[in-house]
Amino acid sequence: MITRNIAVLGGGQMAEALIGGLLASKVSEPQFICATDPVSARRDLLKSRFGIQVGEDNAKAAGEADLVLLAVKPQVLPAVLQDVSSALRGKLVVSIAAGVTTAWIQERVSAARGIVRAMPNTPALVREGVTALAYAADLAADDVAAVRALFEAVGSVVSVEERLMDAVTGLSGSGPAYVFVAIEALADGGVKMGLPRATAQLLAAQTVLGAARMVLERGQHPAQLKDQVASPGGTTIAGLHQLEVGGMRGCLMAAVEAATKRSQELGR
Repeated sequence: MITRNIAVLGGGQMAEALIGGLLASKVSEPQFICATDPVSARRDLLKSRFGIQVGEDNAKAAGEADLVLLAVKPQVLPAVLQDVSSALRGKLVVSIAAGVTTAWIQERVSAARGIVRAMPNTPALVREGVTALAYAADLAADDVAAVRALFEAVGSVVSVEERLMDAVTGLSGSGPAYVFVAIEALADGGVKMGLPRATAQLLAAQTVLGAARMVLERGQHPAQLKDQVASPGGTTIAGLHQLEVGGMRGCLMAAVEAATKRSQELGR
């Protein structure tokens, strides 16, 4: 369990997911967590739902914590850091702001004990997320363990070189939206062929969930798993041919590339 005090600056959806995961998995307890948000209704919601401390003073919350999670949008981060920079002396700082490098943060909070860049994704809300972490090689082992525990509370964790974080953003950060579109399209296809909407959506969503679990648990390449479904002259290969005609692979690859480039632009 993480017994160090945690300040979550920014009470948005991802912050809520992380707080919920920390408490549900017993990684932390309410008395160790303080969340800030400028909207009083949002603070009241977090307090009533989780029993944690809340406030609107970012500097005060950061000053009383050991681990500070910057859970704000990239556009808001400069103002937040200007407000809390002196309070981050000796703190472990974790940022989930897309496109913002650790070097950029370091310039503004040079007295921080360590800075970690994280990219979680929205399935963290149901504790099925995946988070990529980038941090300096000399970050203390117990700090690494604390950050991993923070994000493992809401899913899987991988470590990558920071130069790859924009690609992570384009793939897993934005990826849930691509999958939602695929589920919607599959369900629409089922409706077109006569299935009730609710049935079609359940079939589509569970099919995607089950296929993803097979990839994770079988240890086989997705192409091998695909070939196991596509028998010669059957229904699946007919459908796959249509996906190839429509350029599905190229569209998904281009989506990851476009989102990656946008993440790079946000970091400039």
